[in-house]
Amino acid sequence: MASGALPDAGQILNSLINSILLVDDDLAVHYANPAAQQLLAQSSRKLFGTPLPELLSYFSLNIDLMRESLHAGQGFTDNEVTLVIDGRSHILSLTAQRLPDGLVLLEMAPMDNQRRLSQEQLQHAQQVAARDLVRGLAHEIKNPLGGLRGAAQLLSKALPDPSLLEYTKVIIEQADRLRNLVDRLLGPQQPGMHVTESIHKVAERVVNLVSMELPANVTLIRDYDPSLPELAHDPDQIEQVLLNIVRNALQALGPEGGEIILRTRTAFQLTLHGVRYRLAARIDVQDNGPGIPQHLQDTLFYPMVSGREGGTGLGLSIARSLIDQHSGKIEFTSWPGHTEFSVFLPIRK
Repeated sequence: MASGALPDAGQILNSLINSILLVDDDLAVHYANPAAQQLLAQSSRKLFGTPLPELLSYFSLNIDLMRESLHAGQGFTDNEVTLVIDGRSHILSLTAQRLPDGLVLLEMAPMDNQRRLSQEQLQHAQQVAARDLVRGLAHEIKNPLGGLRGAAQLLSKALPDPSLLEYTKVIIEQADRLRNLVDRLLGPQQPGMHVTESIHKVAERVVNLVSMELPANVTLIRDYDPSLPELAHDPDQIEQVLLNIVRNALQALGPEGGEIILRTRTAFQLTLHGVRYRLAARIDVQDNGPGIPQHLQDTLFYPMVSGREGGTGLGLSIARSLIDQHSGKIEFTSWPGHTEFSVFLPIRK
């Protein structure tokens, strides 16, 4: 290339590490740089002319909003777009710009790992604050509840009319119900007794318990990694965690039924609570239900947050607390037709 001459635009696009697509108004692909071909797992020839949504299992981009912005002569940016290809979820930052020839240039960049870590830290801090608030309120509620219950007991002994005892009985029962709810809100206060054994023992107990609740149109599939090392954990607490998640999956499937997969794998070189572990156990609970509504996903682990009518919203909050006590983490991915919760527990060797 002569000194001072500009490189060819195609060479520039081909050398970028971000994924670049040129699409028309129907999102049919006219050009894909090598990074985009790698992301979409398709060659440029196969991509050409194919509408982008047809290449993906799930695409969270608000296409109508993007079209409105472009039609108004403005650029469009979405800093957190989820797309799923061949069962793999990617979180990307996407920008769109209309070109003079009418095509739309899409640039997709992987969400920076540091940003994802910062978001995880922020979410953890918010959850800790919410849990502390709930615990403070719970203690404030338990004190007058105890007084209310005690007064009802004294009143029941002093009432001359036996027919009125039914009312004091209701007061005592409802006070006990509220106290039990508060205790569940508080969650476990002490770490459990850890034993070192295969996590599959816990998984099998959960399978046996849930199997009695399964309707005929729901299939529970076990996919265990037999090479998964033993790890230190409290079996009762991990059983409660997995039971909560599997039951949530069962309820999410609804009367239409579906499939639940309980899967174990070994994760390598994982950072948990700021500590790097060479090995960790990964336990997945996957279902093919309708997915978690977008508006619930950021607060799903908060106490009293539930997407189900009549749900207490405590199951996942308690699960997160128990996993935190094991120095692990719990996360999820969800889109229509796929929800997967993953529990990570450190293997200390």
